[in-house]
Amino acid sequence: MARTLREATLDTRAARLRLAPSRKPYWRSVEGGLQLGYRRGDRGGVWRARRYVDGRYLETTLGVADDETDADGVKVLTFRHALAAARSWWQAEERRELGAPEQRAGPYTVGAALDDYLSHYVAKGGKSENATRTAAEVHVRPALGAIVLDRLTTRKVRDWHHALANAPRRLRTRLGEAQQLAELDDDPEAVRARRATANRVLTILKAALNHAFAERHASTDAAWRAVKPFREVDAPLVRFFTEDECRRLVNAAEPEFRRLVQGALLTGMRFGELGRLKVSEVNLDAGTATVRRGKGGKGRHVVLTDEARDLFRSLIAGRPGSTLVFAHDDGRPWGMSHQIRPMTEACRRAGIVPAAGFHILRHTHGSALAMRGVPMQVIAQQLGHANTRMTERHYAHLAPNYVANTIRANFPILNLGGGSNIADLGRPAGARTA
Repeated sequence: MARTLREATLDTRAARLRLAPSRKPYWRSVEGGLQLGYRRGDRGGVWRARRYVDGRYLETTLGVADDETDADGVKVLTFRHALAAARSWWQAEERRELGAPEQRAGPYTVGAALDDYLSHYVAKGGKSENATRTAAEVHVRPALGAIVLDRLTTRKVRDWHHALANAPRRLRTRLGEAQQLAELDDDPEAVRARRATANRVLTILKAALNHAFAERHASTDAAWRAVKPFREVDAPLVRFFTEDECRRLVNAAEPEFRRLVQGALLTGMRFGELGRLKVSEVNLDAGTATVRRGKGGKGRHVVLTDEARDLFRSLIAGRPGSTLVFAHDDGRPWGMSHQIRPMTEACRRAGIVPAAGFHILRHTHGSALAMRGVPMQVIAQQLGHANTRMTERHYAHLAPNYVANTIRANFPILNLGGGSNIADLGRPAGARTA
């Protein structure tokens, strides 16, 4: 009977040389019934693989162990090479048994891992398909795609991750033109944002590589498992408009765009959700607007305040249920990029500096609820977050809490306001203070 490796290890050359020579291999279980074997002879060792199928073992020789000679990855194999060869051998056996064609010619690369993962991601209904695919094609494939997966090193992944965090922000560029880049900004918030982006792309890369490892295209996941994301960069300083800025922005916006701004401020809905909303999806009696397909493909019911009901009542009165609530004056639907220039122009007219993107209107809605003590779970449901983790990350610091209220109630008044020459415009000149 073949020996089963228990205490000894096959991972290193020194450990293998301590094993007694034997005609039968020392076996180690790999996964799913696949075993890797090492047979120690008088002149070095040999790697073998086997798997139990239909009452018998299928077994093969993989190559010579690197006991006496440096490995070349083809005929002379390290333990890592032998693991990869064992998995590849069994994959070929399975394909042959199923009558399936060979998958790919040549070695399995990071680019192949991206292809397989994206297909898997779409098949399982992963959210943000376009964003995931774009990140992979723009940030991962050009730098790492050609690297053979078993030759990927921790240093290569780490250097790529750090370089991505130090790259300038990509600007919107016309199709066919050279990609435009922003100037590299050393402001701490800009650095944080770049590192947060690098972390998100690293997550996509690791997901693709882990999928490849699970599918037995890699002998180990050590190369990318050792690369850690940047710490403490995923808590952005959420910008939101004050009530005065909201009124100024609405007044400054062009009429057809003004309706969208009002809708976003009063509901917290995303630009795309507002642009797809139909008249039939607004229920004024229930005071809700139904988002059929939000981010991630999930729907929800958005609660309408009294002010929001008045807005929607004016927008949908007498209109067919199949028409869009928000559209251009000529009836055209709003495209995803149609809000950029109107928003920038409205901010300029309203004196809001720096100009903000449309998504700030959603943050303003969530921030207004948090500052009035609305529970995070309620805000999460209104905004369509899958759970409260994202909600708390953005808005928890704005919510009234025991610590803040206790400090404000108990810290003494030090009367340190003397010396200011700023007049209080809310009090007539010469009026006496209390």
